[in-house]
Amino acid sequence: MNCSIDAYLREQFGLAETDIRTYSPLTLAYIGDGVFDLVIRSVVVAKGNTKANRLHQRTSRIVKAKTQAEIIEYLKPFLTQEEADVYRRGRNANSPTMAKNATMADYRRATGLEALVGYLYLTDRFERLVELIKTAADGLGLTL
Repeated sequence: MNCSIDAYLREQFGLAETDIRTYSPLTLAYIGDGVFDLVIRSVVVAKGNTKANRLHQRTSRIVKAKTQAEIIEYLKPFLTQEEADVYRRGRNANSPTMAKNATMADYRRATGLEALVGYLYLTDRFERLVELIKTAADGLGLTL
C-alpha cells in the first residue's frame, strides 16, 4: 500500500473524495479522536506487551480532555497559521456534549486538538501529526 489509509479506504469502499474544507469542525474532531487514540495506543503497545488493563490506563492518561488541552496549549507556538485556524474552528464549535470529567474550557481545547488531528489525517499529513504529538510528549514529559 503506497497511499494513505484514508485514500486506501476510499478506494476499497468506492467512496468519493470529498473537499476537506466542507467538513464541519466537529466532523474533523470525530475522526481526529479516533486517530489520536490509535496513535497513542500504538505507541503504548509498542513499548511492551502487558495486561490490557495496564495498556488502557496508560492510554487513558493521555487521551483524556485535560491532557489533550495541555498538549494543544504546549503546541500552539509550533503550529502553522493553517493548523492554528483549524484548531480554533474546532475549539469554537458548538458541541452538544461535554466530557464527563473535564471543564468546558478543557473540553473545547481538546475538541480543537482533535479537529486538528482529523484535518492532518484527512489531508495526508500523518508525519506532521506524529511530529506534533511527539513534540508535545517530549516537551510535557508525557510517558506514553
